[in-house]
Amino acid sequence: EVDDFFLNRLDHDMHPFFDEIRGVEVSAHFYIRRDGRVTQFVSCLDRAWHAGVSTFCGRENCNDYSIGVELEGQDDDAFTDAQYESLVHLTRALMDEYPIVSKDNIVGHSDIAPERKTDPGPMFDWNRYFSMI
Repeated sequence: EVDDFFLNRLDHDMHPFFDEIRGVEVSAHFYIRRDGRVTQFVSCLDRAWHAGVSTFCGRENCNDYSIGVELEGQDDDAFTDAQYESLVHLTRALMDEYPIVSKDNIVGHSDIAPERKTDPGPMFDWNRYFSMI
């Protein structure tokens, strides 16, 4: 279902909540499942629709210039070791490919759209993540 949502082919009649999000188009460059599997939905050279109305360092429309990584989970779920390991591996690969990617400009959706987004949430261990990359 997450794959279908990010690919904008979700069957909105399958569940009442899906009907509530009918018409919402969302995508991310990468999605990391709880078991650590990584799926790429959008090329890093293309725009994904993960940030929505957003601002980073005074610059609006983060979708225009960012790489979106989504982690499976909720605000009150701890992330798994496998997710951290995959995220670190992905981050290192992105840093190698795109020198502009650095610890200074890696932020959560909650940082760029705090009125609307809470992810990755309070259970995400930023210190752990940054110490691993």
